[in-house]
Amino acid sequence: MPRFKEGIPYWVKGVLLGCGSFGSVYEGISDKGFSFAVKEVSLLDESSQGKQSINQLEQEIALLSQFEHENIVRYLGTDKDKSKLYIFLELATKGSLLNLYRRNNLTDSEVSAYTRQILHGLKYLHGGEVVHRDIKCANILVDANGCVKLADFGSAKATNLNDVKSFKGTAFWMAPEVLNNENQGYGTPADIWSLGCTVLEMLTGQFPYSPLQPQQALYNLFSGVPPTISDDLSEDARDFIVKCLQTSPSDRPTASELLGHSFAKMSLPTFSG
Repeated sequence: MPRFKEGIPYWVKGVLLGCGSFGSVYEGISDKGFSFAVKEVSLLDESSQGKQSINQLEQEIALLSQFEHENIVRYLGTDKDKSKLYIFLELATKGSLLNLYRRNNLTDSEVSAYTRQILHGLKYLHGGEVVHRDIKCANILVDANGCVKLADFGSAKATNLNDVKSFKGTAFWMAPEVLNNENQGYGTPADIWSLGCTVLEMLTGQFPYSPLQPQQALYNLFSGVPPTISDDLSEDARDFIVKCLQTSPSDRPTASELLGHSFAKMSLPTFSG
């Protein structure tokens, strides 16, 4: 896959792929016919939200430019004009896991395969003392070969061996210690809690803490009460999620340890004919 330098000599903006709080994502097409994803934010927005979007994108560029792993979305370069800042990323044509499970019910073996790849990505990040801080299906992409890509690093933080203390993430996937850190900080186990919520999300097709009202869900989270795990899930899946959703961060396994769990080692069924 091409790795561009600061910019691409010539490229055109294609279809809109999605929108977020930071701005928009489009398909980009280079003059060589290569397709990629383009995140853009306005440089003209003087509001606090606009400045935050630029800061998040610059932080994402700084982190992604250091990463080299098959389960982390590949950074390809940047560009800028008078009004916009752009970041070029590899294009994951199947979209997010959120889109996948909304289109089709995912089987245990499919969720296991995706979970295994998420764990490999987290193992790589955590080995470099980086906390993603916003693991959820909407931020995990899948390419045409079914390869998972951790994405959206606008909230990610290099801990530099010190616990992260700022409030970042998406509420219903957020670990209790992020809400209750009381200046004690938090680290990589926060991503493991979010992973448990993400696996639950893939298997049930619902956000964690559904169908509670947001206020009750946040109260449970603040109190360290994990989302309900359906009895309909397999024993392996339930055990995996329970291990992730331990209230005490020190009780949660690491990504490396979870790769040895039976749920993360399931084989996809084979078909003949």
